[in-house]
Amino acid sequence: MAWNRYSNYGGFRPYVSVATRRANAAKHAQKLAKGGTTLSPVTIEGTKIATSFWGKAWCTHLESFSDYENRLPRGRSYVRNGSVIDLQIAPGKITAQVMGSSLYKETITIAPLEAKRWAAIKAECAGKIDSLVGLLQGRLSDAVMRIITDRERGLFPAPSEIKLGCSCPDWAAMCKHVAAVLYGVGARLDAHPELLFVLRGVDSLELISAAAQAPGLAAGAGADADAMGAAELADVFGIEIESEAPVAAPVATLSVAKPARAGGKKIVSRTPVVKPVRPLAKSAVKAKQMPPSKRPGKTAASAGKTVAIAVKPARPKKPR
Repeated sequence: MAWNRYSNYGGFRPYVSVATRRANAAKHAQKLAKGGTTLSPVTIEGTKIATSFWGKAWCTHLESFSDYENRLPRGRSYVRNGSVIDLQIAPGKITAQVMGSSLYKETITIAPLEAKRWAAIKAECAGKIDSLVGLLQGRLSDAVMRIITDRERGLFPAPSEIKLGCSCPDWAAMCKHVAAVLYGVGARLDAHPELLFVLRGVDSLELISAAAQAPGLAAGAGADADAMGAAELADVFGIEIESEAPVAAPVATLSVAKPARAGGKKIVSRTPVVKPVRPLAKSAVKAKQMPPSKRPGKTAASAGKTVAIAVKPARPKKPR
C-alpha cells in the first residue's frame, strides 16, 4: 500500500537534496540527544573514504568480489556526504542509521571467524608481529599482510558470511544505504582498527601471544614485546596501562661513615650515619643508678686511656 504513494518514482521516495538530508539528520540527532542517546556518525575528510592499512584493506577486500563490485559504488556518495549518521560495531553485528529520502535502519550480520581459520592465521603469523600497536597501525611485513588479507583464508569475511538488511523498499540485497554502511566500516577502521577483531569475534592480543610462543624465540622476548606494546599504546592512544609485575619496595642502606672535611669546612653526607652503640660498663651503670649528689666524675674513653673529668657543683643562687 505504501508503494502506491511513490508510484511515479518506481516505488521509491522522491529525491532529497544533500542539504536537506543533513538538516534532517541534525534534527534527528538532537531529538535522540534529548532522550539520552548519542549517535556515532561516519565523517569523511577529503576525497578518500579510508586512508589507513585496515580501512583500505577492508574496502579493497569487499570490492574484490563480483557480488559487490557493481553495487558498492552506489554507497560512496552517501557515505561521503555524511548520510551515515550512526554506525555501531559489535561482535558479529553492524547496526547503522542512514538518512536518505527518509531515515533507514541497517542491520548487517557477519559470521564469527572459524576457530580453525583463526588458529591457522595465528600459526602463520607467529613470530612475525612485534607489538600490538604495530599490528593495529598496519606496520606489518608483506608476508603477514598476505596472510591477513587473503580472500579465502584471511581475517576479512566473504560474501557468504555476510547477511545484509535495510528498511528501505529497494528489492536489491545491497542497496545504496547498505553499501554506504559497508564503506563506513572501512572509514571507522581508520580510527579504531581493533573493531575488526571485535566484529570477527577474535582477540587481537592472541596474535602477540602466538609471537611470544613461536619456536626459536629468545627467552624473555615475549615479555619485552608485551612491555613494548603497552608503552606504545600509552603513547599512541593516550591511555594508561597498569603493569602486573610486582614492584620491589625501596631498601634503605645504612652505613657508618665519618664526616669528611674539605677546605676546613665540614661536609655533611646525605647518607644516614648510624654509630654502633657500645654497652655501658658496670661502673657506669652503677653511677647512673646513684643520686646526682653522690655520682663520681664522668669518664670518657680516648685512645685506650681513662681520663677523669671533674664535675663542678652548681653555684647557689643569690637571693634577690
